[in-house]
Amino acid sequence: MPRCRRGYIHVVNNDFTEWEMYAIGGSANPTINSQGNRYTAPTDPNAKEVTKRVDTDEVEWAGWNWRTDGDMLVNGAFFVPSGEGLSTQYAKASSVEPRSAELIDLLTMNAGVIGGPRDNSISISYGGGAATGATEGGGGGSSGKDNDFFGMIFGSGAALSKSSPPTNMLLSLLIIVSLYIMTNQIGSLSLL
Repeated sequence: MPRCRRGYIHVVNNDFTEWEMYAIGGSANPTINSQGNRYTAPTDPNAKEVTKRVDTDEVEWAGWNWRTDGDMLVNGAFFVPSGEGLSTQYAKASSVEPRSAELIDLLTMNAGVIGGPRDNSISISYGGGAATGATEGGGGGSSGKDNDFFGMIFGSGAALSKSSPPTNMLLSLLIIVSLYIMTNQIGSLSLL
């Protein structure tokens, strides 16, 4: 799990599940900008907090700039924000435009160990969760195309098309016939 010390961190579009102590940690006055993440808390009732301020007391960390914006908090997870909410501080802790936390399943569909794809077939109910800090205008988020996963990556609004099995067989047969004809024609030319 990420831990920041005296720096700026932009935690964006991640899926945090089953952490043991914390999902995001920090020490020595870091600025943490959490946007578009899904935090699914573990079953341990003492480990539901997403954030952990390490080696400091509340009087000190109350001034640290930590915020959540558009995050999805599931299974009792909670984020403890702090600081003044200065936009200049969070501008330093920004890297990419966050996508909606509702797209986490699509964004992490093939994440994980090679040969062992992520199991996103598990049904998770978001009824007990909360989405925070809905972004308006230019603050982060997207232009309403949150369902356009491939457009998000490739920048195209075109719909995906799947080839049907008969089309694949026809194309395969066409390639085989073309190769056969070219091979026989070249063989005939060499006899002359």
